[in-house]
Formats: sequence, structure tokens, C-alpha cells
Amino acid sequence: MREPSAPPLQGRTYGRQLREALDRIEGLIVEGLRHGFFHCSIHCEIGRDGRRELVIEAGKSHKFTITQDELSR
Repeated sequence: MREPSAPPLQGRTYGRQLREALDRIEGLIVEGLRHGFFHCSIHCEIGRDGRRELVIEAGKSHKFTITQDELSR
């Protein structure tokens, strides 16, 4: 059975760190597709005060700290 999908990303308002992370992911995918191949890893942990520590690894690491209030916008 399929789980309900999340609302579409476009047209939604996000906090600065979450928006930067989404833009970085999109850029890495487009760049990888243009190049012809790529490998990317994304992982997240809940840190102090409920902050999400999001790390995107694609050649080099990009770390974003996303607060709880950025998720509820």
C-alpha cells in the first residue's frame, strides 16, 4: 500500500537553511546528470534542541543545521 506523499515542494516557504539545502541537492543532481554519472549521499540526525543536522556528501560535504521551526512553515 502506498503511503500518502508529502505536499509538493514548489510554492512552499522554507527557512533559509532548508532552502539552501534543497537548492544544493537540486544543483548536485542537475550537475551530475549533465556530467553523466555521480554519487551522492544524504543523511540526517536529530541534534541538540531538535535541530536537524543534514549532511550532503557529493565529492565534498555540505552541512546544514535546520531548526524545528523551519520544518513547520
